[in-house]
Amino acid sequence: MDIIKIAIDSLKDELEATIIYGRLARMYRHKPISKKLIKIAEMESRHVRFWSDFLRRRGCDPSRIKPSRLKITIYTFIFKIIGLGLTLKLLEASESSAIEVYTKLLESPDLSSDEKSELYNILEDELVHEDEFIDEESKFKDFMNHVRDAVLGMSDGLVEVLSVSAGLAGAYGNPFNVALGGLIVGIAGALSMGIGSFTSVRAQKQVRLGVLSRIFLASRYIPKLFRDRIFNYMRRKGFSDKTSETIADEALKNRELLGKIIAEEEYGLKEEALENPAKAGLYTGTFYIIGALVPLIPYFLLLPVQLSIPLSFILAAIMLGITGFLIAVSAGLSIKWKMLELICAGLGSAMLTYGIGRIASISLGIEVE
Repeated sequence: MDIIKIAIDSLKDELEATIIYGRLARMYRHKPISKKLIKIAEMESRHVRFWSDFLRRRGCDPSRIKPSRLKITIYTFIFKIIGLGLTLKLLEASESSAIEVYTKLLESPDLSSDEKSELYNILEDELVHEDEFIDEESKFKDFMNHVRDAVLGMSDGLVEVLSVSAGLAGAYGNPFNVALGGLIVGIAGALSMGIGSFTSVRAQKQVRLGVLSRIFLASRYIPKLFRDRIFNYMRRKGFSDKTSETIADEALKNRELLGKIIAEEEYGLKEEALENPAKAGLYTGTFYIIGALVPLIPYFLLLPVQLSIPLSFILAAIMLGITGFLIAVSAGLSIKWKMLELICAGLGSAMLTYGIGRIASISLGIEVE
């Protein structure tokens, strides 16, 4: 383990985080969140001092380590585009990586006991960051849920219409015909996706509400039926018999709590987690058609097909990358791999369809103008 390299990377990350959190705090100067952001920026400053001293003790000059202005500018730009909720999710991903590195570093014999003690404090600070994020992100819960509906709808619209337009372009040479055909497919797909999402979420919600209703009725009239189940759930979680009995007896006194525990433990259901069918359908359908229009832009501009095809692919790749970024940030996935996955899958599907269109063109004797 190269602790010097880890220290240099950590110092650089902490310098960047200090500046980013400070900028966010200034942007929200007159709002309660500003105090939390200032608190985190001050924590990051303490971490900067630790890593600077850490490097000095090992003969390295920390003043030579500079934060990446490009990274800070990108984060600031991203914040202005996607807002605080998703920006905090993005910063949380960086904090999680730091926690993993610090945990491994604590096992190194090259650190003194004082350094390990201070690193424990830093690790605690990083975990506090996550608590702050969880508290703040809960305010964006509804938004975050619908961001996923939106980006998934957009992704489907992009891939399907890009594939169709590429296939049509491979068979016909008139850009207007390609644009019109792609638009028809896009509108039909948006209606299908929107209605399908509404119907699916509504049916799922009805089923889950039915289960919850039966659980709460049973907990009201025959609560003792659930008491032993809760006792067994707690034991399986590792609680002692005495603690499990205490939890079960307390739940028995509160019928609503009793029903919630059974719903969550036995069925994995939470009433507050049920999605709104109308919003799900609206977001999915609306963003599907937005995604569908992107690869059709060159054809609507009536550019030659030979130029429209590569431009369509480039625009689609950009939007697929953005969609992958949003999905990765909102779901806590690897940004790089999610973006690559969507771009490769979307463009691969479109290229295959274009190839089929060209085969059809040659087989049917239709020449591209």
